Amino acid sequence: MTLGLAAVLAGIYGWTAWAGPLDVDGMVRFGAKVGPLMTEAGEPWRLLTANFLHRDGLHLGLNLLVLVAVGSVLEGTWRRLDYGALLLAAGLSTMTCSLLWAEEVSVGASGVAYGCVGALIVLGRRYRAELSPVGRRLAGEGVLPTVLVFLWMGWTSVGVDNAGHLGGFVTGLLVGRFVKPERLLASEPRSVSLARAGSVVAVSVVLAAAGVFGRSLWRVERDDVFGVSVAMPGSWRQGADRLGRLAFSNGLPGLGRASFAAEAIEAGEPGDGELQAVHFMETTLSPGVAAPEGRPVNVRGPVPAWVSGGRAQQVQAELQGPGGATHLRALFVPRGEFVYQLVFTWPEAFPRYVHVVDRMVAELRLEEPAMLREARARALLVPGASEPLAELGTALRRWGRPEEAVEPLTEAVRLAPSQVGTRVELARALFESGRVEEGCRAAEEAQVYGPLETGALEAGVRCELARGNTERALQRLEEARRVDPRDPRLRAAEAALRATVKAGGR
Repeated sequence: MTLGLAAVLAGIYGWTAWAGPLDVDGMVRFGAKVGPLMTEAGEPWRLLTANFLHRDGLHLGLNLLVLVAVGSVLEGTWRRLDYGALLLAAGLSTMTCSLLWAEEVSVGASGVAYGCVGALIVLGRRYRAELSPVGRRLAGEGVLPTVLVFLWMGWTSVGVDNAGHLGGFVTGLLVGRFVKPERLLASEPRSVSLARAGSVVAVSVVLAAAGVFGRSLWRVERDDVFGVSVAMPGSWRQGADRLGRLAFSNGLPGLGRASFAAEAIEAGEPGDGELQAVHFMETTLSPGVAAPEGRPVNVRGPVPAWVSGGRAQQVQAELQGPGGATHLRALFVPRGEFVYQLVFTWPEAFPRYVHVVDRMVAELRLEEPAMLREARARALLVPGASEPLAELGTALRRWGRPEEAVEPLTEAVRLAPSQVGTRVELARALFESGRVEEGCRAAEEAQVYGPLETGALEAGVRCELARGNTERALQRLEEARRVDPRDPRLRAAEAALRATVKAGGR
């Protein structure tokens, strides 16, 4: 069994080496221990396959040296059924412990080798007389300190799967405690041997399943600045992403990478999700743009969608890169003057990730951002002051709650009638709430208090537009432009309005 296992390990290494250097993407492709793919993409079988892969010849050679030397002693002393159960249990526990306590992509039979060493230590202490001379030398007094030194060296080094090594070693100690040499089991029925080996394997499988399940638990991540609350797999970590300032991913650098990125885009006017979606398609998903994941192909959308109880626009695409295709789903959710851009990516090679993304979208919530909560707190802490009320009303309107904004803005105007900016905000809140005539009265009053202020003149333009008087709105906009000819917003508004009038005339 030991020589056969060594031959299999060497053969698999030759096969993977023939395909090229075993970098991270190669390890992922051939079946390494990759936490996110095991717990999110439905591939728990990696707990076994990872034990058969090795990064390079030195990695393989060291593991084979220990495995052949120690494993041969165990195989010659125990029943092969017990020995096989140890190998399987050590392999499972190695990768389960690595899954729970190490985030790196892991490969190698070193945990199995540590398991054999742990079993030999117990065997040498309890049944030394049953060992061969070679076995006695290997299980001598110096073996335990040597193993502990190697574990300590691994724990203080970078790139060593210490959790896996310790898991295999402890498993070997435990299994060795319950297994006796074959010569002492001459009268034991085969059914008892089967039951013992089956129990070892069953316990290992149950513990491995519990580890995978425990690692599969989700958590809710909240960001106060954006007001975004999203459920995601517990292993995902925050990082940088070109598709948004708030970003999380499963930690893989290439093959198998899945990510979520969010951004709140300030539009200046009530946000248009479709406009932002089209802009995203024309820039980020332009055929000439090469992203790290690949070039965009098969871009679809925008189409209506529903996110966090509100209407949204959705764009889908594939990004074709050297490692295969990556799916992209982008959602654009308007909230007042902001549009939330929410972008999900996941690898085509692992189709079960679509269920992860579907759940994240279903459980995503857009909540009150910190700016709005702070404005609300200031208004409560300083009652009867116009400025905090004006700030609260402005924040409510900007974040898509114009009906709620009317009351604090009205009170702020009452407390400080000469504040033109507050009157302009009140007019905008009324217009956006559908109360056109009240908004027009507020706009007229703003112009009385600030006849030459651009904001008051702009409020008059909004009044005419709300009433459907496009020609009159253009006239008032020209008046505002004469007051402040260098205002870029007014220039852009006049150009857009003239285009609208011209298109209406045709």
